[in-house]
Order: sequence, then C-alpha cells, then structure tokens
Amino acid sequence: MKKIETEINDLYVIEPQVFGDYRGWFIESYNKEKFMEIGFNYNFIQDNHSLSAKKGTLRGLHFQLSPKGQTKLVRCTKGKILDVAVDLRKGSPTYLKSYSIELSDENKKQLLIPVGFAHGFITLTDNAEVQYKVDNLYSKEHDRSIKFDDPNFGINWGGLNPILSEKDKNAPYLKDSDVNFIYKENGK
Repeated sequence: MKKIETEINDLYVIEPQVFGDYRGWFIESYNKEKFMEIGFNYNFIQDNHSLSAKKGTLRGLHFQLSPKGQTKLVRCTKGKILDVAVDLRKGSPTYLKSYSIELSDENKKQLLIPVGFAHGFITLTDNAEVQYKVDNLYSKEHDRSIKFDDPNFGINWGGLNPILSEKDKNAPYLKDSDVNFIYKENGK
C-alpha cells in the first residue's frame, strides 16, 4: 500500500498494490495493520456504497460537524468519478483549498479525507459506484452541505451540467454555514 501526499495538509492518495494474472486482479483495499505501518490509525466503523446512474451526477459537498466529523476512505469501484475534498479547518495553512482526483475502477486509487474537510464527487461515466469507509456513524443532526459551486473554492467540475439532489440544490454557501472545524497541527 502506497501513501501519496497531496498539496493539502493531511489529505492523502492511497494506492493499493495490485496482484494480477490471466484471471484478473486482486487488491487489499483496506488492511488496518498496513494502514498503521504508513502512519494512519483510524477505526473505520461503517461502509457506504452509492450508485449514480447518470454521468454528471454530483454529490456534495458534504460533511458532518464536530464532534461527529468523519474521516473517509473513498474509492470508485465501477466507472469513473472526479473526487473533490475542500479543507474547512480554520487556521489550516491550506484553508479553503480544494483537491481533485480522478478515481476509477481502472486506477484503483483511493482518497483519504480526514475530519474537517467537505467531500463531493461528480460522475464521469454512467452507472458509477462509489464505496467509502467512515470512522464515525452518520448523524442527521450534524449532517451538513455547502453549495458545490461556492466561489470560495474555485472547483473545476469538468464543465458538466450537474444532476443534483434537492439537498445539494438548496445547500448554503460557506458564508451562511455553521462549519466548526479548527485546524490542529499534525491532525491531532
């Protein structure tokens, strides 16, 4: 398992080792011991799985407020997505910066998104499936969204006309949200 730093503090790309032969391939998408060896000690307690039927489906930007914030380990298991994380931790050297990466069933990359980030993705293919682990259970009371096209972030969603849920259509801009994340050095 390979840990790749991004230009945003505490946000990492994870590349699993792929074992392939004439039959296909095998990966360990998660192994607690190997994660600890590369410096991560998360206790993932829930797996989520979504299907987006149409190309251009945008889900996000989502997060849960503290103390119910969630670290996410995101991967695309069918099709292709543009996955996006935004640093919402006040005081962070990378506050309000966004990071985008293509995740697909072909490249098998994963994005490790710590607490304090908003997360979203847009599907680049029909029938895209996304799976992700979280280290805190869903809390409706703490569930929040921010408008995907908030000008504070400058995210390039690839020029697609997004298909949005009512929740995401009606999400507030950052200036109207109650984000409560504070940056702590080394993610502690």
